Amino acid sequence: MEFNFKKKILGNGMTILFEKRKLPLVSVAFAVRNGGINESLSEKGISHFIEHMLYKGTKTRTSKKIAEEIEKNGGVLNGFTSELTTAYWCKIPSIYLKTALDVLSDMIKNSVFEEKEFEKERKVIFEEIKMRRDTPRVHVFDEVQKCLYDGTMAIDSIGTYEIMNSITQEKIINKFKQIYKPNNMILCVVGDADFNEIVDFVENNFNNEKGIVPTQKFNLKNDFKIEKRKGIDQANLVFAYHVPISGDKKHYAAEVLNILMAGGMSSRLFSEIREKRNLAYSIHGGSDINKDFAYSFVYAGITKENMDLVKELILKEFEKVSENLDEFELAQVKKQIIGNYHLEMEDSQTQMMNLLFSEIDGDAKEFYEYEKNIMDVKLGDVKELAKKAKEKYSFFALIPEE
Repeated sequence: MEFNFKKKILGNGMTILFEKRKLPLVSVAFAVRNGGINESLSEKGISHFIEHMLYKGTKTRTSKKIAEEIEKNGGVLNGFTSELTTAYWCKIPSIYLKTALDVLSDMIKNSVFEEKEFEKERKVIFEEIKMRRDTPRVHVFDEVQKCLYDGTMAIDSIGTYEIMNSITQEKIINKFKQIYKPNNMILCVVGDADFNEIVDFVENNFNNEKGIVPTQKFNLKNDFKIEKRKGIDQANLVFAYHVPISGDKKHYAAEVLNILMAGGMSSRLFSEIREKRNLAYSIHGGSDINKDFAYSFVYAGITKENMDLVKELILKEFEKVSENLDEFELAQVKKQIIGNYHLEMEDSQTQMMNLLFSEIDGDAKEFYEYEKNIMDVKLGDVKELAKKAKEKYSFFALIPEE
């Protein structure tokens, strides 16, 4: 498959990523190389707070005007904060690309951080913290990360009530001025557009100021925790284990293991726990693999009384893989992963995210080598990771309290 991809690092340090598509749509994202992992213990959640504030108005646009210029032209507008990045994106008919670039760049250059809006948005974040805690399938993933890491990684990227109460308008503005500079930014565009016009826009609308991104230390660990809660009927559990970071080629073996174990209805754990034993409705897996940290997980929603049995079955299946996985099954899983890879690329928004995160991890061009890297995965590496997962893992469960 041929891809029309271009990458350029401008004189001001901003990285431009572009993949040409024929459909008359564009997905556009401005991102900064800063997220929760860059925050100290006393400010965890400030990147997420800044994200919220950038939608509240600029020197020339109100929050309503920001939304209208995208949505009234048929687009969608959103943003997100992760441990590694904060991004602002939209998907819109390609004839309005200039509008998308104008609006998003205005947000990241000229937001005003009005005190009234600042205090209102603090309350919104408090509600978001409550929502995450009150949603079991979200809460368990927040908590299992605390079982895998200490330091800033042991605090949710959204922050806590105490930290959010301590964040002042001045802290927000100072952090924004420190981080939001061209050398810390990536602009990713996927769709029907002209690369040279995108480059010209950035060169004409951004200066050469330099920003810095702080780094924080944290350590890996493995903890086990069970939390009891009244008012819920189902136990939610997450089994998680450390895997190689994205800079290590063996992380592709971790992706193979993840799909083999819990990637769809044909996976080993879905077959064993749901189809064969009817112990769960929902059971699935995933990975969060980055340049600074990486782990894979298995999630299951089950009856409280079956928690120990399901955990035992998960461990037993990892043991079977470590001992009995063969080349035939490995080839089947590789075929599944590569097929999913091509399916994902159909959507320009998904592809935009793929390229963005690949660049944050090192180089967006490596995304196009994904199929080859999956095919190069060795049987022994997958079996070795399965053995390590069984021997060293973290576990969190939220269960009903009688």
